[in-house]
Amino acid sequence: MIKVLLADDQALVRGALAAMLSIESDIEVVAEVGSGDEVVPAAQRTSPDVALLDVQMPGKDGLTAAAELRKAMPGCRVVVCTTFGRPGYLARAMAAGAAGFVVKDAPPEQLVEAVRRVHAGLRVVDPALAAESLASGASPLTEREREVLLAASDGGTVSDVARTLHLSEGTVRNHLSSAIGKTGARTRAEAARLAEDRGWL
Repeated sequence: MIKVLLADDQALVRGALAAMLSIESDIEVVAEVGSGDEVVPAAQRTSPDVALLDVQMPGKDGLTAAAELRKAMPGCRVVVCTTFGRPGYLARAMAAGAAGFVVKDAPPEQLVEAVRRVHAGLRVVDPALAAESLASGASPLTEREREVLLAASDGGTVSDVARTLHLSEGTVRNHLSSAIGKTGARTRAEAARLAEDRGWL
């Protein structure tokens, strides 16, 4: 049996995925969680072979949870399953150690096959997204620029961002200016929106 952990903040989606996978004779869903913070503890309790993680969840996002899970339990293979098929998410998921990346509107049999293939040691990536990712290239943002832009995306002032990240206001302004330039935006709000659309945040 392939033991699977599911992490998705939408209970209806999580339940549907669990029901779909449980129909298969060789797959058993051993844990279901609704936040990224619960992934590693649930995995340590249930020892899944494959973890199916959403990207956007409360607490830790799925990409952070994937990296932590790979460190805590290297034998557990990760598949990122998301509504948001963005090239930047794909690159960040692979960097976090994910073995697969599929979008939720894929046919059910494709998701089941992804679980089996990843369990068998293969990598599985949505082909259209892989092509788009190659065409768009890697994120031009540094990790610090990404962090500052993310902190500023909720509309806080430069002072708020500086306080949150323990940086000087001048440093925050420099990083925001650089991020605006790299995204080709006119304002930091537009830069954050563009970066989010491309999966860079």
